[in-house]
Amino acid sequence: MPVEPRSLSDSDPEAAHQSLRWLKDTALGMVSTTSFPAIIGVADAMMKSANIFLVGYEKTGGGHCTAIVRGGVADVRMAVKAGEETAKQFGQFVSSSLIPRPPSNLQAVLPILPRLEELEGVGQTNMSSGAIGLLETRGFPAMVGAADAMTKSAEIELLSHETIGEGLCTIIVQGSLPNVAIAVEAGMHEAERIGELNAVMVIPRPLNDLERSLPKTKQTEKPQEVRLPLNLEERQKELVPVEAPTVDVQEQKKIALPELSDLSELP
Repeated sequence: MPVEPRSLSDSDPEAAHQSLRWLKDTALGMVSTTSFPAIIGVADAMMKSANIFLVGYEKTGGGHCTAIVRGGVADVRMAVKAGEETAKQFGQFVSSSLIPRPPSNLQAVLPILPRLEELEGVGQTNMSSGAIGLLETRGFPAMVGAADAMTKSAEIELLSHETIGEGLCTIIVQGSLPNVAIAVEAGMHEAERIGELNAVMVIPRPLNDLERSLPKTKQTEKPQEVRLPLNLEERQKELVPVEAPTVDVQEQKKIALPELSDLSELP
């Protein structure tokens, strides 16, 4: 039976802070795969199998991704087991680890503790309103072609894309489950036509915490339109008298011309 994950209550800041401090003293669980869609499916299985917090993902290059969770030792053990089984079903399992009580200096050095600070105030763990679809290709052109086919085949929203090395690119979409399923199938055919399809994943009912963990495209602010009034009253220009400049006219000297009779006598 699925277990409802714990949440950091955003309605009570003090309770959220206490939960965060408790979280720092809990066990640490990690499951690693060689595919981004696979690690999202692994994280979904881990969150729905035990009372754990999803801290986030660590992408170490070469296509390797790790899901990081925190919680009680028993819960983390159950979550790691569920994540490992899910990764093996996908054929993408690399390794897993459970640390019952990680020391503080280990948390300070690794990129784990800073992400716990981001969890403060996060308290929505109920189901998301739409399904999530992920399609991973080897090569950017195949991913772009798949994204184009997905958007044209069904009413879905493109959330973002993710790259994890080794030429692996993932397009992430969201929408109703039927539309996401149709879009993913269309994207698969187009990706195989253009290049290499590596993995696909459809999460029918993702938790809000899982949805928040996905990369999202930064929204750019649209410039606000400046509305001008329809009728602009023209201001009457004031006439300013301009004095004509005074010009000093110098009297020209008269030059005496020779007589015509004198010119005819010239040799």
